[in-house]
Amino acid sequence: MCRLLAITSNKALSPMVALEALDVMREGHDGSGVGLFLRDLSGPFEEMKDAPILSGIFTDQGLKRLDEFMMDIGFMTKYKLSFKLPKASPPGVPKRDVYLVRAYEYPEDWEDLSRSEIRERLLILRLQLRKMGEEKEDMIVFSLWPDTIMIKEIGDPLAVANYLQLDRKELAARVILAQGRQNTNYAINLYACHPFFIQGYASMTNGENTAFIPIREFLASRGFHGYIGYQSDSEVFTHILHYTQTRLGLGIESYKHIITPLQDGDIHDHPNARFLKHLKHSCRKLIIDGPNCVIGCLPNNTVFMVQDRKKLRPGVVGGREGIYCFSSELCGLDAVIPDRDKAEDFQPMYLDTAVVRPDRQEVTLCRQTDPLPLPR
Repeated sequence: MCRLLAITSNKALSPMVALEALDVMREGHDGSGVGLFLRDLSGPFEEMKDAPILSGIFTDQGLKRLDEFMMDIGFMTKYKLSFKLPKASPPGVPKRDVYLVRAYEYPEDWEDLSRSEIRERLLILRLQLRKMGEEKEDMIVFSLWPDTIMIKEIGDPLAVANYLQLDRKELAARVILAQGRQNTNYAINLYACHPFFIQGYASMTNGENTAFIPIREFLASRGFHGYIGYQSDSEVFTHILHYTQTRLGLGIESYKHIITPLQDGDIHDHPNARFLKHLKHSCRKLIIDGPNCVIGCLPNNTVFMVQDRKKLRPGVVGGREGIYCFSSELCGLDAVIPDRDKAEDFQPMYLDTAVVRPDRQEVTLCRQTDPLPLPR
């Protein structure tokens, strides 16, 4: 099993807080890789919330190709974070040429575009860069999005963090998702490392999704260019989340009704029975088969946790006003927020979605038996 930890805090925190908590849970991951998602950034990035930030790993030649390509289409560097690495990498960590975190100015011909048009173009551009990198194996592109940084690498999470000096103030964030990887494949592809991301939506999963093939086929048939890739069977959780909100217009309360719908008898007794029956039928190919514990983040910085019906992967949520933590294990939560009221800790069961909104005032519990806020 992998280990997951997410923090949402009014005060910007170093990603080291999350990675040190992962280290407390090290019996649940094998040190084969780490993934970080940082949002609601502090430091220099806080002054450029709308600037797209490119995160990835490049060879020297790949960086030259990137620079030429981005300049040709009018993207100019606004700010970049430099990683000055020791000559020798830690055991198990590959030697890379360049870890890149760079904010850009939009091209002049993007200035009059709507927000939705910019979102689409950024997605297309990221996929184009990823394809370029795969062709020559000189670029790995994790994200290209405002107020978002993603860092992924092979190796022990804490060793990678110290090597990359992730305690620097430029990486402080108010939302942090971190995964310590348990390798289930012979070869490690960084595109298979959680968290996954698409157009402001991110998620990470502890478990396995044996319904991956029909889900992937359904998403691919939607005619949306972003539903591709799938180096991991868990990436579909992020895309289902995106599909639920952007294509169906439903809120986070409906996410579980798609991935783990109620039994027919329970739907019959639900206040939204007619809607849920139709939703279950039309989205039946998106039903997951776990066990899975999913932690995710929405574009507005809402953080949530859900379990599937098997409830065989641990997960706990706790904290206090202003800071909350979602963790695979209680010891991870203890490492981040030891001074909370532990009687308020909550372990979501198979009907629950545990949610902390952007105001970070409390944990809100949405049960699948509750009435749904439906779109008009």
